[in-house]
Amino acid sequence: MAILYSFRRCPYAMRARMALSSQGIRVELREVLLRDKPPSMMKLSPKGTVPVLLTDEGRVIDESLDVMCWALASDDTWFSQATRTEQMRLAQGFDAAFKPSLDAYKYHRPESAHPQHYYREQAAKCLDDFERKLQYSNYLLGDAPQFLDLAVMPFVRQFASVDRRWFDAQPRQRVRQWLDCWLADPLFVGVMGKFPQWQEGNSGEVWPTLGETQTTNK
Repeated sequence: MAILYSFRRCPYAMRARMALSSQGIRVELREVLLRDKPPSMMKLSPKGTVPVLLTDEGRVIDESLDVMCWALASDDTWFSQATRTEQMRLAQGFDAAFKPSLDAYKYHRPESAHPQHYYREQAAKCLDDFERKLQYSNYLLGDAPQFLDLAVMPFVRQFASVDRRWFDAQPRQRVRQWLDCWLADPLFVGVMGKFPQWQEGNSGEVWPTLGETQTTNK
């Protein structure tokens, strides 16, 4: 059984868990705290971020988008609206543009170069293209949920949660509706269960348990 080092609230880990759950791939889940990183995880991936997946074949995958691609390798439905290469490019571009502004907004410091609302607006601008696309379909690339939706949703969730009242009042109402649908989707809800912190030397949790594998509301 593959081993997955994860952290429940990390958006990178969320998207990896969603991809794994969508395929019914059972793993030994090791829930870690990023302030208390286990030595075994650091040995596999010295960069010290989650997710880290150790496959049955001994391959280490420590980039969340790569974990998603591994999980979805035999399910082309997640790539029916655009190719794997194109969706990976779009997801990587979103990460590069959105995440720095999101972090500067969420973790704003008094000594930052700009006020908090500056970073909020910079991040929000990255959602304008999503708003345009969602005027014509329920998902970012068409009428079916795609790899791209799974990849970006946890980060939009994190952005909205900083000040949900402000987010809900913005003109990007299609993005808000898209996010709310995902937050209620069984696939997302099913990967957000709480687990105790894994302790070095112990077995992790077999996840998802039998009968708990979730698919999205399509």
